[in-house]
Amino acid sequence: MGRFVRIGIDVGGTFTKAVMVDDDTHAIVGQAVVPTTHTAREGVAAGVIEAFRRVLAGAAVSPGDVVFIAHSTTQATNALLEGDVAAVGVLGMGRGAVESRLARSQTHIGDVELASGRRISAGHVFLRSDALGREDVRTAVEALRDRGMRVIVASDAFSVDDPSAEQLVMAVAGELGLPATGGHEITKLYGLTIRTRTAVINASILPKMMETARLTHESVRAAGITCPLMIMRGDGGVMDLGEVEKRPILTMLSGPAASVAGALMHLRVSDGIFFEVGGTSTNIAVIRNGRPTVAFAEVGGHRTYVSSLDVRVLGVAGGSMVRVHGDRVVDVGPRSAHIAGLPYASFQPAERLADAELVFVPPKAGDPSDYVAVRLADDSRIAITTTDAANALGVVPPGDYAHGCPEAARRALAPLAARVGTTVEEVARRILDVAVAKIVPTIERLIEEYALERDQMTLVGGGGGASALIPYAARRLGLEYRIAENAAVISSIGVALAMVRDSVERVIPNPRPEDLAAIRAEAREAAIRAGAHPASIQVHIEVNSQTQRVRATAWGATEMRARDLLRALSESEASAIAAHSLKVEPAAVRLAGRTGGHWVFVADVTERRLWVMKTTRHPVRVLDRGGFIKVQRADAEVAQAMAATAIDELRTLWSSATLYDGNGVIPPDAYLVLDGQMVELSGMISIDHAVSIAASELSGCRPDEPVVVVAARRARGRL
Repeated sequence: MGRFVRIGIDVGGTFTKAVMVDDDTHAIVGQAVVPTTHTAREGVAAGVIEAFRRVLAGAAVSPGDVVFIAHSTTQATNALLEGDVAAVGVLGMGRGAVESRLARSQTHIGDVELASGRRISAGHVFLRSDALGREDVRTAVEALRDRGMRVIVASDAFSVDDPSAEQLVMAVAGELGLPATGGHEITKLYGLTIRTRTAVINASILPKMMETARLTHESVRAAGITCPLMIMRGDGGVMDLGEVEKRPILTMLSGPAASVAGALMHLRVSDGIFFEVGGTSTNIAVIRNGRPTVAFAEVGGHRTYVSSLDVRVLGVAGGSMVRVHGDRVVDVGPRSAHIAGLPYASFQPAERLADAELVFVPPKAGDPSDYVAVRLADDSRIAITTTDAANALGVVPPGDYAHGCPEAARRALAPLAARVGTTVEEVARRILDVAVAKIVPTIERLIEEYALERDQMTLVGGGGGASALIPYAARRLGLEYRIAENAAVISSIGVALAMVRDSVERVIPNPRPEDLAAIRAEAREAAIRAGAHPASIQVHIEVNSQTQRVRATAWGATEMRARDLLRALSESEASAIAAHSLKVEPAAVRLAGRTGGHWVFVADVTERRLWVMKTTRHPVRVLDRGGFIKVQRADAEVAQAMAATAIDELRTLWSSATLYDGNGVIPPDAYLVLDGQMVELSGMISIDHAVSIAASELSGCRPDEPVVVVAARRARGRL
């Protein structure tokens, strides 16, 4: 029997890249790259299938050795951007005379505007759900069908608590041969207008997504692969084909999510800002405590209830071209060499650029003509990009995907340097200064928004253009950085290693332990429906005291064989990882607590303030058995406990780590370290909320089961 492998396929704007990784070691054992097939009859699915076939043919494995296969998709995003959507009929419902009048107006959302003037056509009829009959529903659905509506949305004002009315509408629509979706399938949050709008957007792409997903599924089956085909979600997880056919909207932004998943699983990033630097744009996301940050996505400026990674997209990247006014470099991007159809200077033989002449070009018709390039002796034109500036300065190491010929880059920059009256090195620095100045404000904003601790975080670069920008940006900010190994295919790696994920969010004022237990069970069942093996599932619960929202996120592997992706480290190996992260000698690290699945290491760091006062803080690192750092905080209290005593220890440490200043009380961020999972209690404003969640998490533990309690100080001003 051959080794087991996992296949991940990422669909990018230009290329579709497939990687095959060893299921035990995560080593890459095969790669394939094909152009993304935007114009094919089958759409991007054709490229996915071709990349899959090539990577399978190029590796010495049999189809039966493939235990996991998944791909990201641009299908949902492109359909919405291009207006390739179906007309949607909304059957709104409500109970009672007064409530029905309100529900009628809130479900009659009208056409949904998309980008560039495109729109989703949305028809509407309304029925009273407290007097709902099958024939009335049938008549209403037939009326919508006769008006040209190809998909039905059932939206009842009370479906969050009772979905039966929506389920009846969906059943009748199915009998009439129409795809249908219900608001309760998309979200459990109140807010009828947003819930209806989200369901309409979801329904509009159902026919297209179902067609392409089934095509890909049939190709995988024809190759002899029997494991389920999984599709990347925009929140960093994957789901199976059945869930895609219900909620295709969840696949929006799955490309950026794939790269972040790669950073989490392949690079063991715990806290930091991750950059996927492509040729034209850069995606930026925050990772905290080993999880990506999540927000509600917007479509055409409309808020939805779709959770996706909080990704910021900037129009500067490795292929961004340079703009010049007079003797000044005034901008870098947003146009790139890729859009202009020009090659990079760095990837040309140096001798071709011996007599390069500076020229000004509009990258595309109608663009400003202040972008610079060089014209060669054969009258061909070569772009000047950020990658060329980085190569000219020698900041891109040999072997990196962005490394080219430094001499070729310098020769291309020479006429530009002459134009602005400086040296090649100085004009290269100016180019990178302008490019990085577009990135730094976003980094600073994310550090502030997510209260990241500067001395605990790392900038992590992925994507082919990472080395062109990230080292320079890190130096500007005084932060550490890492460029991902296999950066050019980090998104495909992320798809291959992604876990099944689903979440449930509800409004629950002052949640009790039984409320939390119920939403935990609901999230777990959702993950199982999405394709997760029940024995592999973990659930994380967040309580937002200000909005009174409770979110339970469940994730797990598709099968038990994928549960242990890495061998368990020894304590000494884990201690060495902690020492490296803490930037101290190994002897300075001590084990403060452990469970069956985690180690908790601390160190003592003495600092001088005002040149006289000495203070000591206790940075902490929590590692799982595979060596992943799950929590890293600059100053924390730690206590080894048992499940029976963990609540008492939590109260004690909460009090000890609470800080006070002139603005009031600053509660700590607390964590429960259990055998198989981390329970994050950060963001709580009261010990009562923290205890409520902790009690729910501990309810399934044996009284003598080891538990470690961590309470990290969250002082204002320490970012």
